[in-house]
Amino acid sequence: MHRDDPHQFLQFIDKIGYDIGPNTTENLTMYGQKSFDFLPGLAMFTASYRVNKTFTRQTTAPKFIDRSICFFFKNVVSAADDWPGDSTRKSSDDKPFIRVFPSTYTYTSFFKADSRVVIVAVLVQADYLKSFLGGDADQFQFLFENPTDFLLEEVMTDEMISTLNAIVRKQPPGSLPAYYYRLKAMELLFYLFQRLSRREKTAHQTFSEQDIVSIYQVRDQLVSCLAKPSSISDLKRVAGMNELKMRTLFKQVFGRGIYDYFQHARMQEAARLLREANQSVSDVGAQLGYENLSHFSRIFEKYIGKKPKQYSKALVG
Repeated sequence: MHRDDPHQFLQFIDKIGYDIGPNTTENLTMYGQKSFDFLPGLAMFTASYRVNKTFTRQTTAPKFIDRSICFFFKNVVSAADDWPGDSTRKSSDDKPFIRVFPSTYTYTSFFKADSRVVIVAVLVQADYLKSFLGGDADQFQFLFENPTDFLLEEVMTDEMISTLNAIVRKQPPGSLPAYYYRLKAMELLFYLFQRLSRREKTAHQTFSEQDIVSIYQVRDQLVSCLAKPSSISDLKRVAGMNELKMRTLFKQVFGRGIYDYFQHARMQEAARLLREANQSVSDVGAQLGYENLSHFSRIFEKYIGKKPKQYSKALVG
């Protein structure tokens, strides 16, 4: 069943056990919401809102679906999308991301004043997901063998963004709307599992809540200055753990080694500067710490798929 009425949306949120807290809605200006009930195996909801006041709250994923896995997509709206009556623009802190975690996972959500947010959450019962994956489920056994102990983060792809915007922005078709949105949810998971399947196969390590806090602090330190990588000794100090554990957990959560993640973030920023700031290739390379323009060009091509000059020309064309 599809619902986009605010009152029915809150009823749906309460039904699946998603605790939004007593004061959360008072601090937000809601622009839209939808909920999709394909229970008992699958549910999905979307919300578009502006944050009026900075606040934090403890969040737990919905628990109505037994042994459910939450696929959480945040900031899926492109920079060109305008919301009626809202001049708030997305900041550099509002980059799209995806997190995958079990329904028992508890975390702290941070809401920054004047930020503009769109979320899509897909909640899938573990056995339902396993049947959907079929023979490919063997690649992701940790999702089913450790249903309370994993956290993954992925980057958004163009295919995912297209599907997400179809879910959030487009009106449902005149006929078979439930069928349409169920297919869109499965399409979204298909693109995500394509990404996850490319991760190097490693043994899944258990972690504590503090470990996760520490690994995100390492990530934040790593990307705080994209012109120069942080030293491993500095990252170990931030993590408060030995190098092997830090590297293992970092790769487990983000799907890349520390240096590979840094270079990927660096080239994503280079692409953004070329695309949005209209800077020259040499200026972007210098800003990101490259003294050798040829070296910058080779690294850019490795991560983006085109040389920076080709990328810039394609934008103009």
